[in-house]
Amino acid sequence: MDLFDSLKEKVNGKDLTVVFPEGDEPRILEAAAKLNSEKVLKPILLGDETEIKQVASDNSFDLGDIEILSPKTYPEFDSMVDAFVERRKGKNTKEQAEEMLQNVNYFGTMLVYLDKADAMVSGAVHSTGDTVRPALQIVKTAPGNSRISGAFILQRGDERYLFSDCAINIDPDAQTLAEVAVQAAKSAKLFDIDPKVAMLSFSTKGSAKGDQVTKVQEATKLAKEMAPDVPIDGELQFDASFVQSVANQKAPGSEVAGHANVFIFPELQSGNIGYKIAQRFGGFDAVGPILLGLDKPISDLSRGCNADDVYKLSILTAALAL
Repeated sequence: MDLFDSLKEKVNGKDLTVVFPEGDEPRILEAAAKLNSEKVLKPILLGDETEIKQVASDNSFDLGDIEILSPKTYPEFDSMVDAFVERRKGKNTKEQAEEMLQNVNYFGTMLVYLDKADAMVSGAVHSTGDTVRPALQIVKTAPGNSRISGAFILQRGDERYLFSDCAINIDPDAQTLAEVAVQAAKSAKLFDIDPKVAMLSFSTKGSAKGDQVTKVQEATKLAKEMAPDVPIDGELQFDASFVQSVANQKAPGSEVAGHANVFIFPELQSGNIGYKIAQRFGGFDAVGPILLGLDKPISDLSRGCNADDVYKLSILTAALAL
């Protein structure tokens, strides 16, 4: 079954709500209208109701009964301000909170934190920092996690893989890289991937030396200790992780090499480049980044996304709330 058909079955009938801070963006509105008409989940749009409805009308989008909220007119804004000040533990005054919560990403994140929405999807017109900063300040990391990471689902026909970290940690140390791997393995199961995790490098099993190789070797050891029931191996070059004939030569006896489906990149630069090569050269659909390690599901769109990307990432993010 297609991943999104499978996920729609999982979220269908659960009355899950996803808040979209960028409520006047046409790509968001097109996806929200489709999600609402299919009754997959309940969108909540943020922004000026008149402006949102005008954009929808101009583009012939039927918003139906979609809820539209604005920080300026939200009836529970004062109590939200108080909850924000309490959550920030004295780092922001009430006056600062009132100003910050006029920002739709902060407002949307508070809706999720206060269980007024199950999940949030933003980033079509905002930077990753604009989405991640309020998430870390308000929702924070889930128990057992000290970092978050950004994963992509790569799908082409019957092929499905998870790439991480492609969005958040610029140059992770071994401990962070191990945590990224465990987060990826856990989320892969939700997306119908039986995880076989490859810790990627330019070296396979000591074929090259250097600090970058040592880091991946240490991360592999730590990840195995953190998740002993998950097949994790490294350090592996990509061809050794993916091609059985190469794996037989470079990493004989590995339970991951040759058939990996979760790929952990040694730093952000290679992860970001890698998923975009797979997407543009390989013809894979790349959905994400899905923020892993947060206490509640929030995802960050690429600013180059289209309405179908928004639709798919919204379903993925809603599934994380289950």
